[in-house]
Amino acid sequence: MSTLKRFFKDTIIYGFASVLPRVVTILLVKLKTKVFESDTFAVDVTYYIYAAYLNVLLTYGMETAFFRFFTKEKDKGKIISTTFISLLVTTFLFLFFSLYFSTNLSVFFNFSSPLFLQLLIVTLFLDTLVVIPYAYLRVTNRPIRFAFFKISNVLIYAFFVVFFLWFVPLYDINLPPFFIDFFGDTPHVIYVFFAGAIASFVTFTFMLPIALKFKLNFDIHIFKKLLRYSLPIMFGGLAYATNENLDKLLLPKYIGDSEMGIYAACYKLGVFMTLFITAFRMGAEPFFFNHADKKNAKSTYAIILTWFTIIGAVFMFVIVAYIQLFAKIIISREEYLQALGIVPIILLANLMLGIYHNLSIWYKLTDKTKYGMYISVFGAFVTIILNLIFIPVCGYMASAWATLFVYSCMTFISYSLGKKHYPVPYNLRKVTLYLGISILFSVISFYKFQENYYVSSFLLFTFIGAIFLLEKNTIKEILK
Repeated sequence: MSTLKRFFKDTIIYGFASVLPRVVTILLVKLKTKVFESDTFAVDVTYYIYAAYLNVLLTYGMETAFFRFFTKEKDKGKIISTTFISLLVTTFLFLFFSLYFSTNLSVFFNFSSPLFLQLLIVTLFLDTLVVIPYAYLRVTNRPIRFAFFKISNVLIYAFFVVFFLWFVPLYDINLPPFFIDFFGDTPHVIYVFFAGAIASFVTFTFMLPIALKFKLNFDIHIFKKLLRYSLPIMFGGLAYATNENLDKLLLPKYIGDSEMGIYAACYKLGVFMTLFITAFRMGAEPFFFNHADKKNAKSTYAIILTWFTIIGAVFMFVIVAYIQLFAKIIISREEYLQALGIVPIILLANLMLGIYHNLSIWYKLTDKTKYGMYISVFGAFVTIILNLIFIPVCGYMASAWATLFVYSCMTFISYSLGKKHYPVPYNLRKVTLYLGISILFSVISFYKFQENYYVSSFLLFTFIGAIFLLEKNTIKEILK
């Protein structure tokens, strides 16, 4: 039980440092949906979709490879230096060539101004250079510094977004002439992207002393092992980015930018589940690798999946039960609420994705990351097919159901393969029970008693009471 206590402690600390920034960015959606029309908001969404794809390409799985080999290899210094030098070289090459061809690339990506792409390139360049320093802080258990850098980054970003979108027009602040001339008549959404570049630059400056401590000792043998492990992770990451973002790229083509903006705004409510999953992963990934050689490792992984499902199921029902309240907090304009029906579906899809991440430990610990790539690529293929077929017929609801279907299939496939390659005694009865109760109560609350908070609260307390009754012994041990 002491191992689980340490796991929960790490998850809370690192999760808080990663979730709080996400919460701030979600809260900024309220300001963005107030200032921007739905088609302009769609531009903001598209910008960060491209950022997600390029981020996967630029890191090419090296962060996960770093965790794996840092705990596995004796010469940890070479692991640090080799991964850092690898990302350093490829990132500088990316910066040079992408800026050189930025005008042509901006046309390819359908940006209205090359400045959009240039800001994206610089931001990603700075963010990629701090990937290994961040990973080093996590793997060496330095949560305070990690939290400081993460939270500082988002607070700087939020400050400048609020300044440009709210304070400047509200108080009629005159920006410097050179600043106005630089941006010209570019749409004001550019200020959001500029705020991100400023935040990334400040964070890079903060973390530069950590990077400068790394010895520049590149080991080609270690690099080959890292690359064999990381490349399948990269392809899996690209497939995951497709599962998450393809709908937002296809929707404008079939139903228009405005509808995509409405869909994307309500999709943000589903991100609340992503916050929980992110908090879990930040503590879980290094823990799983560090704990792999323990005798009770598999039983610990099984318990963790059960509790992940319990907490995630409660979390999902809370959001569904009080969905109107959450919507009013996050979204400003009434027009954006048209797509509220996708939220329960996206929440469940993200919870299934979280369960998949739990199950995926089998191919990471057995160095069979190619299976993760196969599963993710299969999911991306199905996502593409379902969206192409059903978006013209059902609109954005097709995208929501496709996401749930794909993540459920990926979870089932990963579990089936894991039983063969790295069997873990997961308690499927409990996982299914808690997941089933949450789905049932969510359907009742959303479709029969939406905004009837008395009924929803009764169902919530009934659910929590059942959990305490069935899990009271484990809860007592953890609370001690």
